[in-house]
Amino acid sequence: MSAHDHAADHDHAHGGAAHGSLRGCLIGFVLSVILTAIPFWLVMTGAIDDKQATAIVVMAFAAVQIVVHMVFFLHMNTTSEGGWSMLALIFTLILVVIVLTGSLWVMYHLNANMMPGIHDMREMP
Repeated sequence: MSAHDHAADHDHAHGGAAHGSLRGCLIGFVLSVILTAIPFWLVMTGAIDDKQATAIVVMAFAAVQIVVHMVFFLHMNTTSEGGWSMLALIFTLILVVIVLTGSLWVMYHLNANMMPGIHDMREMP
């Protein structure tokens, strides 16, 4: 068995997914450090005055960092494992969004409809 045949068998055994190189891992590491340092700096210096805007920016950086980790460290792409890993990721994300939005909706409505207001507290004996 030649070296080429052995490499082909090795790729086939792992679903044809490309394994990371040192360059790819270093790029992922540098991007991760940058995507962590910028939000940290924004929060610690108070560069954005509005707290809600700061939270949105930090969450955006977190979402980008998740993608960086999936691409550079988990080596996920649309061709690995015949696209099934990407399909599983999309399904998981849909479920997480449904669960989180449903939970937030229920908690908001419980708070708005079940908690006594200040005017109700004053009338209680």
